[in-house]
Amino acid sequence: MPPTDPILRKLGDNVRAKREALRLSQEQLAERADLDRTYISGVERGVRNLSLLSLVRIAKALETTVAETTGGIH
Repeated sequence: MPPTDPILRKLGDNVRAKREALRLSQEQLAERADLDRTYISGVERGVRNLSLLSLVRIAKALETTVAETTGGIH
């Protein structure tokens, strides 16, 4: 597997932390965001370069904003 981009890795870490804080499984988050569970897994592992639309769906499903979801990324 190729190394993950640090930006995607940080985004994945943020998504995982927020998901776990809400006590959601990847499957539950995927259902809320209308995405596949394997897609959520790829995001959290930093191997998915997600679209803006997917990022917005994930943020809404996590009951937060895109800004909060991407917080700490520069």
